[in-house]
Formats: sequence, structure tokens, C-alpha cells
Amino acid sequence: MKDQRLAMMSGLGAVLLWSTVATAFKLTLGYYTPLQMLLIACLASVAVLALLLAVRGQLGAAFRLPRGQYLQSVGLGLINPCLYYLLLFGAFDRLPAQEAQPINYTWALVLAYLSVPFLGHRLRLSDILAGLVCYGGVVIIATRGNFAELTFSDPLGVALAIGSTLVWAGYWILATRDRRDPVTGLFLNFLFGLPFIAALTWWQDGWPSIASGGFAGSLYVGVFEMGVAFVLWSRAMKLASNTARVSNLIFISPFLSLVFIYFILGEVILVSTWVGLVLIVAGLWLQQLGASRSTRGKVHG
Repeated sequence: MKDQRLAMMSGLGAVLLWSTVATAFKLTLGYYTPLQMLLIACLASVAVLALLLAVRGQLGAAFRLPRGQYLQSVGLGLINPCLYYLLLFGAFDRLPAQEAQPINYTWALVLAYLSVPFLGHRLRLSDILAGLVCYGGVVIIATRGNFAELTFSDPLGVALAIGSTLVWAGYWILATRDRRDPVTGLFLNFLFGLPFIAALTWWQDGWPSIASGGFAGSLYVGVFEMGVAFVLWSRAMKLASNTARVSNLIFISPFLSLVFIYFILGEVILVSTWVGLVLIVAGLWLQQLGASRSTRGKVHG
């Protein structure tokens, strides 16, 4: 049954959790390497998703699927969580949170662009304009306002952040072919990705210390960013009678995130960050507006 009120509450819950993760990333990366943080977070996420499936009575069914779906999870698991979070955590490890976090939000625009060659979608004028606005904001943030000289504060960090948006958008394009329940699919992707993360962590950095101050932060990221927030957002979209109203909640997250970054991390938020973030959000809004108009045009046509 549709319930817009519950959908909005679930969506707000997901947005609130997503707004805290940039701060959690930076705090945890003060103790762990990106790989060590990812290992513990992935373990926590697998445990939470398994518990949720068990409560639903669906955990056993997750292990009775056709063999091809497990092979699919191996491939998707190498993309998310393995590659995506390595790039994302690597970006946060090198950049201030106020720079890495807004750049990551451009993934929705990248998804629209990649949908043209891979899903056969049309590229609209609004998509092109949105790209110019969004990436204008990225340049302002990455150069800290010195965009005339195009001198980036950390070129590798910026490249990792932009790379993470490409990987995340690519993951969702591949996931459109996944007919499994979303929670089951995510659980299996993380489960099959976990051995690769563990092997790479052991080889590169060694096992993380549980006594480290970053352990609680890694658990938080795994439980809430990788697990609970995804479930809440999926529930919101399922319950919504007006999905556009729920989707618009995501625009709150980057601004709320800067509040946490300022008060908890103590980062002084630069004017260039605010200007760049406003441009990124404006570009995403423009892209979404164009998409909704296109959908209405098809319905009325």
C-alpha cells in the first residue's frame, strides 16, 4: 500500500544518515587506511543486511537462487563495494570532507549521461546545461575558487572523487538488469565482494586493529551508510505515491552534511565550497526537472 507520509519519513531518515557519513569517513580515516575501513564496514553491512533478511524470512531464499545470479553478484560485488568505496574512501583520505562530499553528489548527472549509450536514453538539452552548471561547481570547489588558473588542491583526490561517481553510476546501470529483491541483491553483492576486500587488505595494509579509535566509525559506516540508509530509501520509494517529492529530499543532504563537517570536524567551510555546492545542486535540480518534464510529455503524448 502507498503511504506518502511514511515514505517521506523513511526518505528523511535516509537523508539524515547520508548527511553524517562524510564526517564519519574523515574521522575514521584518521585511524585506518581506506582498505581497513572498508573491510570492517563491509562486514558490518553484510551482518545488518543478513539480519534484515532473516527478520523478513528471506535469508534462506537468498542461498537458493540460480547459479547465474551468484556469478552476477561476484561481478557487481567487485564494483560495489570493492571498487566504488575504495575510490570514495581514497578521495576522502586525500581531500577535505567539504570538497570530496559535494563532488560525489554529481553521480546522478553521470548516471544520466551513461544511460544514453548503455540504456538507449535520449540526451536532453537540460542534461547538457546541468552538466555545465554541475561541473562548473566542481571546478570551483576543487580549485578553492582559483578556477581561472585551474590549480587543483589535490588532483589525485579530485580524480578519485570523480572516478567514484563514474563507478557508482555504472553500478546502477548494471543493477537495472538485476531482478532480485534489492536488499537480497545488495546483501549478496557485499557478501561476494567481502573476500576480495579481505585479501586486498591483508596484502596491502594488514588487518585493522579492533582496539583502534576507528573501529566504531567503520561500524557506523557499514551499518548506516551501506545498510540502513539504503533500506530506508528503498522503502521510501516503494511507499511513495509521489516519488518526485521523496526524490527532492536528497537535495537537503549536501547542505546538512556541511553543517556536520563544520561543527564536528571543525573544517572552516570556504566560500568557494558554498558557491560550488549551490551550482552542483542547481545543476542536479535542472537535470531532474528536465527528466520530469520529459516523462510528463510521454504520458500526455
